[in-house]
Amino acid sequence: MTAHLYWDKVWRTDTGRADWSQPHPWVVDEAGRLRTRGLEDTLDLGCGVGRHALFFAQQGFASAGIDRSPAAIATAETAARELGVELALQVGDFATLPYPDNSFDYVLAFNVVYHADETGLATVLSEIRRVLRPSGIYQCTMLSKRNLEYGRGTEISPNTFVQPDATDDKIHPHLYTDIADIVRLHDGFQLLSADDSEHSTPGSFHWHCRFELPATTAEDER
Repeated sequence: MTAHLYWDKVWRTDTGRADWSQPHPWVVDEAGRLRTRGLEDTLDLGCGVGRHALFFAQQGFASAGIDRSPAAIATAETAARELGVELALQVGDFATLPYPDNSFDYVLAFNVVYHADETGLATVLSEIRRVLRPSGIYQCTMLSKRNLEYGRGTEISPNTFVQPDATDDKIHPHLYTDIADIVRLHDGFQLLSADDSEHSTPGSFHWHCRFELPATTAEDER
C-alpha cells in the first residue's frame, strides 16, 4: 500500500483535515450494536486524523488507531488531548500490525484496505483476523465495480487500477469489487451485511460491509 504518501500531504493542510473530521453515520450506528454485544476493544485501521477512533473513545470504548501517516497521527493525538479522551495511537504498517493476537473485539477499515491489489489485501486481512478476537466484528468499505473510476487508467493486477495522470490518490493502486469478489476475498470471515452505497459524489459507489470472525473454524473443529 502506497496511498499514504498522498494522504500524508492531505493531512498536513487545514482543508484536508476538515474534510475528514466527522464520523460517518454508518460507523456511528455500529457503536450501538457493539455495546449490545458487550464488545469493548476497538481498532481503527487507517484512522487518518482520528474521526472514528475519537468517536469510539468518546463513547466509552477502549479505542486504538493506526495509520502510516505521521501527520495524521499527530493531528489525532492533539485532538484526543483537547477532548480529554484516552486514545492509543501508532504510526504503523497494516501488513504487520503491532498488536498481539486476539487484541480487539472490533476492527474498522474505512476507505483503507482497497488501496492494494488482491495479494496486498490478503496480507492485511490475515493480520486483521490475527488481532481480532473470535466472534469479533470487522467493518470496512471496499470500492465497488459500479464506481465511475472502475476501469480507468492502467490495470496492474486483476481489478486493480492506477491512474498515472491523476492529481489525487488514484495514482496509487485501487482495487474494485463486486459481491462475489467480496465473499471470495474475505475468506475466514462470515459476511453479515453488504450494501453498495454511493458516497458524497455522484458515482462514488463503495461497498459497506460488516463481517464476523467465527468463534471456531473448520480447522479448529478437525
